Amino acid sequence: MKTKLFFPLFAIAVLVTELAFAQPVLPSDPAQAPIDGGLGLLAAAGGAYALKKLRDKNKDKNDSIPGN
Repeated sequence: MKTKLFFPLFAIAVLVTELAFAQPVLPSDPAQAPIDGGLGLLAAAGGAYALKKLRDKNKDKNDSIPGN
Protein backbone atom coordinates (compact mmCIF):
# COMPACT_ATOMS: atom_id res chain seq x y z
CA MET A 1 0.00 0.00 0.00
CA LYS A 2 2.83 2.38 0.84
CA THR A 3 4.52 1.88 -2.52
CA LYS A 4 1.27 2.52 -4.41
CA LEU A 5 0.95 5.85 -2.64
CA PHE A 6 4.65 6.74 -2.61
CA PHE A 7 5.34 6.62 -6.37
CA PRO A 8 2.59 9.05 -7.51
CA LEU A 9 3.45 11.49 -4.72
CA PHE A 10 7.14 11.29 -5.62
CA ALA A 11 6.38 11.88 -9.31
CA ILE A 12 4.20 14.89 -8.52
CA ALA A 13 6.87 16.33 -6.22
CA VAL A 14 9.53 15.98 -8.92
CA LEU A 15 7.34 17.64 -11.55
CA VAL A 16 6.35 20.51 -9.26
CA THR A 17 9.95 21.27 -8.28
CA GLU A 18 11.00 21.10 -11.93
CA LEU A 19 8.39 23.71 -12.82
CA ALA A 20 9.19 25.87 -9.80
CA PHE A 21 12.90 26.12 -10.63
CA ALA A 22 12.54 26.57 -14.38
CA GLN A 23 14.10 29.73 -15.77
CA PRO A 24 12.10 31.96 -18.12
CA VAL A 25 13.29 32.13 -21.71
CA LEU A 26 14.56 35.46 -23.00
CA PRO A 27 12.46 36.95 -25.80
CA SER A 28 15.51 37.45 -28.04
CA ASP A 29 19.26 37.81 -27.89
CA PRO A 30 20.35 41.01 -26.13
CA ALA A 31 22.08 43.66 -28.19
CA GLN A 32 25.84 43.23 -28.08
CA ALA A 33 28.11 46.18 -27.33
CA PRO A 34 30.89 46.73 -29.87
CA ILE A 35 34.37 46.54 -28.38
CA ASP A 36 36.83 47.97 -30.87
CA GLY A 37 39.57 50.60 -31.10
CA GLY A 38 38.28 52.82 -28.31
CA LEU A 39 38.83 50.21 -25.64
CA GLY A 40 42.29 49.45 -27.01
CA LEU A 41 43.25 53.13 -26.90
CA LEU A 42 41.99 53.39 -23.34
CA ALA A 43 44.05 50.36 -22.29
CA ALA A 44 47.16 51.74 -24.02
CA ALA A 45 46.73 55.13 -22.32
CA GLY A 46 46.36 53.42 -18.94
CA GLY A 47 49.50 51.37 -19.53
CA ALA A 48 51.47 54.47 -20.55
CA TYR A 49 50.28 56.32 -17.46
CA ALA A 50 51.28 53.40 -15.20
CA LEU A 51 54.73 53.24 -16.85
CA LYS A 52 55.22 56.99 -16.33
CA LYS A 53 54.26 56.72 -12.66
CA LEU A 54 56.63 53.76 -12.19
CA ARG A 55 59.53 55.61 -13.82
CA ASP A 56 58.86 58.73 -11.72
CA LYS A 57 58.82 56.62 -8.56
CA ASN A 58 62.13 54.95 -9.46
CA LYS A 59 63.65 58.32 -10.38
CA ASP A 60 62.70 59.75 -6.97
CA LYS A 61 64.29 56.74 -5.22
CA ASN A 62 67.55 57.11 -7.16
CA ASP A 63 67.71 60.87 -6.48
CA SER A 64 67.41 60.36 -2.73
CA ILE A 65 70.34 57.88 -2.57
CA PRO A 66 73.58 59.81 -1.77
CA GLY A 67 76.49 59.25 -4.13
CA ASN A 68 74.52 59.02 -7.37
